[in-house]
Amino acid sequence: MPKWIDKINSPKDLQAVPIEKLPEVAQEYRQFLIESVAETGGHLGASLGALEFTMALHYVLNSPEDKICWDVGHQAYVHKMITGRRDRMKTMRKTGGLSGFPSPEESEHDAFTVGHAGTAISQALGLACARDLRGGKQKVVAVAGDGAMTCGLSYEALNNAGHLKKDMLIILNDNKMSISKNVGAISRYLNDIITNPFYNRVRREVERQVEKFPRLRRLAANSLEGMKHLFIPGLLFEELGCRYFGPVDGHDIVNLVLTLRKVLALPGCSLLHLVTQKGKGCDFAERDDEKCHGVTPFDIKTGEKLKGPEELEKNGRLGISYTKAVIEALIRCAEKDKRIVAVTAAMPSGTGLCEFQKRFPDRFFDVGIAEEHAVTFAGALAKGGMRPVCAVYSTFLQRAHDQILHDVALQRLPLVLLMDRSGLVGADGATHHGIFDISYLGHVPNAVIAAPLSQNEIARMLELAFEYPHVFALRYPRGNVQGLFEALDCPPFAIGEGQILCEGRDGALLALGTMVETALAARALLLREGLDLRVVHMRFAKPLDEKILLDCAARNYPLFTLEEHVLTGGFGSKVLEFFEQSGLSEVRLHRFGLPDEFIEHGKPELYFERHGLCAEKIAERVACEIRRKHLVPFSPALET
Repeated sequence: MPKWIDKINSPKDLQAVPIEKLPEVAQEYRQFLIESVAETGGHLGASLGALEFTMALHYVLNSPEDKICWDVGHQAYVHKMITGRRDRMKTMRKTGGLSGFPSPEESEHDAFTVGHAGTAISQALGLACARDLRGGKQKVVAVAGDGAMTCGLSYEALNNAGHLKKDMLIILNDNKMSISKNVGAISRYLNDIITNPFYNRVRREVERQVEKFPRLRRLAANSLEGMKHLFIPGLLFEELGCRYFGPVDGHDIVNLVLTLRKVLALPGCSLLHLVTQKGKGCDFAERDDEKCHGVTPFDIKTGEKLKGPEELEKNGRLGISYTKAVIEALIRCAEKDKRIVAVTAAMPSGTGLCEFQKRFPDRFFDVGIAEEHAVTFAGALAKGGMRPVCAVYSTFLQRAHDQILHDVALQRLPLVLLMDRSGLVGADGATHHGIFDISYLGHVPNAVIAAPLSQNEIARMLELAFEYPHVFALRYPRGNVQGLFEALDCPPFAIGEGQILCEGRDGALLALGTMVETALAARALLLREGLDLRVVHMRFAKPLDEKILLDCAARNYPLFTLEEHVLTGGFGSKVLEFFEQSGLSEVRLHRFGLPDEFIEHGKPELYFERHGLCAEKIAERVACEIRRKHLVPFSPALET
């Protein structure tokens, strides 16, 4: 028997389905969603929770003329299916396949690329204002949920939207979750609707009593509407200037369609409050603490993570994850120093801080998806005599740049930044690659930027960090610590002190963090060509090991910097600046890094090769540079 979704390749196809059949279509989409994410991995729970209202929106809107702004974009998998991409869902997050987030380059139905939270209301308001200036009539909808209402940006936009009173609709997807459980006063405020039965009990009793007296119904209804604001969060949004409707069951698709038709017909800014369940309709997702927020490929029956041959081989040769190694070292420090406190922005599991939270619940703070607040709050903790740590993904810490500069560094306060997922992260793509952090921290006065390789180095760097009176950032990748580095000798080192791993006579490879392994592999290839290069594990992007750099310059080495970061403002740029400031501008320096562009999702190895960061291409370019200087023909051996 043909499936409904086989016939749906656009919103107009969905609108041809009889309204009473929509629950059947929803069940088909739910099953297809689970099956496709089981193969590709991705954000399962959020899209399961948003499934019915996504369908309802496309049933009543005229996309792409009408605009939907998603917040955050990992709720939009069903949106992708409805808008003609269902047959490509099993390519999601793979090289050359669909993005895991909305992408205007992918479809005209996607208004913006969205991988970070809190953007939808601002974007929808901007579109509504532009529409009115052009004299348009399009509907504009912001879908804010899955933690977006813990973002300060959302409330800045709400305040402005209420003031301008443009025709737009805000969908508040209230699932009590972001990645982990939502935290904070706003979350409790919204959840009171579900947990406090007093209002509904009183309303039912009044309605029962006045049923026999029609003239009293209008008076009772008005009284109940006034009483309603005492018990539900409508008053908050009404006072901000948005007309509030709800709460409404976000999984009753027929009622959602009817409600949306009515609300979208009203002028001004409206907010429709939907109560949903993250992971809805998938047993193992509903049982999971994070509702299967982000998953790797899994067994569709049990939800158990699948390990392919590549992953099994990879895990067999690697140690523990950098995330776990950092947090274990942090816990050891916290056991000795009761001033150490940890702050995160809705990422206790992703940053590994769950174990810290269990050990030191009074010294752990999850502030919600509010990176700016996290940093300023941490600065004040430092001012109060504590030693705060902010654990935030590199890509999300971008949002707190001003706070790092103004609220911490300018105040000369100590703060340790644990920048997880620095470098390329693979399937999550352009919105999540941590390839800009040296640039946005490198100009902060007194800031230290460190890149540890082993558990011993992590422990030593944290010791240095808690002794340091200013900003101290550790950048480390998604992935596991290499056993090779655990075996390396790790003598005590000071801030800004690198380590020469191999001596050489023909040049020097100056590598930062993850590129040390690549540098060693490139050196081995170059040895086959008769070229012997020094390999330096620089350890710090700021401050640099000036002693090693000056020694390399004195030997008249050609120098090559290697970094998993954009070249603009990165580690190599800092080495260039050092030699220029030292009056050594004649030093031959060549930089290896990522280009000045946004890099899409896909296997990092592919992009290393594409942008000349794999060992083979590094060795080839290094050999060319050295032999061109000495007028020696390049050997074709490296080209094979």
